[in-house]
Amino acid sequence: MAEYGRPPPYGGEYYYTEKRRGGNFCVRCICCCYCVLFLLIIILASIAFYFYMYYKPKIPTYDFQSLDVKEFGYQPDFSVNADLIITMKADNPNTAIGFIYGEGSSVNVTYSDSNVCTGKLPSFHQGQKNTTIFQIELTGKSTFGSGLYEAFQENEKNGKIPLKVMIKVPVQIILGDIKLKQFNVFANVTLTVHDLKPGKKPEVEHSKPTFDVKF
Repeated sequence: MAEYGRPPPYGGEYYYTEKRRGGNFCVRCICCCYCVLFLLIIILASIAFYFYMYYKPKIPTYDFQSLDVKEFGYQPDFSVNADLIITMKADNPNTAIGFIYGEGSSVNVTYSDSNVCTGKLPSFHQGQKNTTIFQIELTGKSTFGSGLYEAFQENEKNGKIPLKVMIKVPVQIILGDIKLKQFNVFANVTLTVHDLKPGKKPEVEHSKPTFDVKF
């Protein structure tokens, strides 16, 4: 018979043992989760490494070729009529990766943040190891304020017209026969045009394009 005021034999040890078993179970669950996560990371890394080694992806290059002036003229209402054609070259160096340039592209040419003319890229499929030369026609009638209008004319007289070209184009990557999700590519390039007389190929200086991608 237990003495008054003393716990039953082994009572404290019984509860202590139950607590340890519960703790061990939680630890085992956490370890299993970490093992599964670690295994998943290894699998994903292996797949990414396989695709990289198999497809050997390279970034395509885009080069400005020429600018043709079909129409360019100043109007009495401080507006400018423009019809320009830009020729570009897209080079895809990949042996197993193709690109689809989709509908919904836009090209804006601005002078001092004011639109001069707009257009869009042609939609086309560029296969592996392919070089494609394409043209973009840009048209517009832009009304400037008197100060900006006079500054534009002054730049033309000095033979240095600074223009900014902003391009947005939806692109889809093709890995073999697999089409991936479409995303938008944004490109900006600065041009310095020395002449904008119709019927002539003006001399053009251009900066290296900058790119941004948004999914």
